[in-house]
Amino acid sequence: MNVPYKNNLTQHVQRRPGLVIWIAVIAALGGLLFGYDTGVIGVALLGLGREFALDDTLKQLVTGGIIFGALFGCLGSGLISDHFGRRRAIMLVGIVFAIGSLLSALSPSIPVLIFSRFLLGLSAGSATQIIPVYIAEVAPPAHRGKLVVLFQFMVVFGITVAYFTGFGLGDHWRWMFGLGVVPALILMLGMIALPESPRWLLVKSREADALAVLNQVRNSNAEAEAELEEIKTISLKQPEGEWRDLAKPWIRPALIVGMSISMFSQITGNNALIYYAPTILTHAGFSDKLAVLATGGSTLLIVLMTMVGSWLVDRYGRRRYLLWMIPGSIVALALMGYLFQGGGPTTDAGRWLVVACLAAYLMLNCGGFGVCIWLINAEVYPLFVRGKGASMGAFSHWFFDLLVTLTTLSLVTWLGIAYTLWLYTGISLFSLFFIYRYVPETRGRSLESIEHALRNDQFYPYRLKQAGK
Repeated sequence: MNVPYKNNLTQHVQRRPGLVIWIAVIAALGGLLFGYDTGVIGVALLGLGREFALDDTLKQLVTGGIIFGALFGCLGSGLISDHFGRRRAIMLVGIVFAIGSLLSALSPSIPVLIFSRFLLGLSAGSATQIIPVYIAEVAPPAHRGKLVVLFQFMVVFGITVAYFTGFGLGDHWRWMFGLGVVPALILMLGMIALPESPRWLLVKSREADALAVLNQVRNSNAEAEAELEEIKTISLKQPEGEWRDLAKPWIRPALIVGMSISMFSQITGNNALIYYAPTILTHAGFSDKLAVLATGGSTLLIVLMTMVGSWLVDRYGRRRYLLWMIPGSIVALALMGYLFQGGGPTTDAGRWLVVACLAAYLMLNCGGFGVCIWLINAEVYPLFVRGKGASMGAFSHWFFDLLVTLTTLSLVTWLGIAYTLWLYTGISLFSLFFIYRYVPETRGRSLESIEHALRNDQFYPYRLKQAGK
């Protein structure tokens, strides 16, 4: 028996025009947690390294603990969100975040800290799968881009908060970890008052409940009813999907695009520089304090670019936005590699030029991929496997994030900073070709029309050109 949704108002629904914004803001707090807990380690490593005498291998393991946990979190969360609902799954994310933050702050040893970071990873990985899907399924098509990108804005805002918090707290790394409890509790409590995804409700045969939610978050009853009918025409074609459905030929293009965008967002080097920028800048001759402050200032530019990008992706498109941003990041990365030739810059002008290149690269790369990765992963999959598809996109993100995290310092030791940066430059060039060839434009399209394109083999841009569209 289906339990009626508690805010079900099938007659005389009270329209709540600001509800969609509140849904996006509260849900996106999971992004702030994700950003804070992944960013704070870059600052905390400086104090941790002195207290526990960490070598490069242990630093990479501590940093990678959260990412290893995220691999499991993003895969398991698809099943949880499909079975129990997006809303309850996000509440669970908040609970696990709070527990992991407390354990990290109280860790008496490096093994306990790694385990605590693993717990944080479970929730961070889950957040990257569930929250963008939840926002995308509630938001109107015309505003879906900026509302889903709010999640990424909160991610980069969380990274910025982490760096400036770390700058203020100095070597007090336990306080840095413990402060993550506050937004975790706000997320958990805030989700209690928010509605469930109407698309999930319809998949669970709760049509009246789905219509009630749509009536609250759309401009008119007619708009809500039309959208409900469009969802029904798609969702009734397939029962709730299984993992093997993602391998179906007509779904495979969405899987390739979702997982590849997630992969390129990592192997082009942005998280490597976010995690290890303070360490790298100390190699350029900066003090610990200046290295943290310079990196924190760079992340402010990511926040700014994410705000601008959230508007641009709805006005000009996701694909076009990426094609604008990535070339500039390639130039900045290549120049930074040049500056580190021969042991790094030896003058103050050279050192600050490194900071300028770092800031430009982070702004353009994180402001490019970061704005689009979760948005595209929330849009391209068919409804009946959307939770599982988004899980695979999140898995790809975290798997390659872990790979980069566990190899960056070793690559720097083996190749040197210059050649490591040039390696990321070459990968960025290939990512640009992939975006041009394979990533479709989803701006302004309903989720159901994107699924229709998949079913009719008109998903890739070059397919549309071949069809003369």
